[in-house]
Amino acid sequence: MDEVKSAVIKFTKDRDWDQFHSPANLAKSIAIESGELLECFQWNDNYDKKAVCKELADVVNYAILLADKLDVKLEDIIMEKLEENSKKYPVDKSKGSSKKYTEL
Repeated sequence: MDEVKSAVIKFTKDRDWDQFHSPANLAKSIAIESGELLECFQWNDNYDKKAVCKELADVVNYAILLADKLDVKLEDIIMEKLEENSKKYPVDKSKGSSKKYTEL
């Protein structure tokens, strides 16, 4: 992941785009690109994998940039969230269920 992060940040710095990348703008960009990802599935489940991967890459790129801007490691915050979720969704109560943790 370090190589990917470095490449994304270099791409941005080489173009002097960091000036446009406030946390709010990056969060907006994640939402916008997520909408474009969702659009790949708009009418049915027959999707173009290449198009989906391109939109997914856009979402992840902006997530990398936002984590960098916030000076956090994606790996750390993901592991923290997994730990939190493991308490909300214990395997014995949530396995095979789509219920929200408040309904388990």
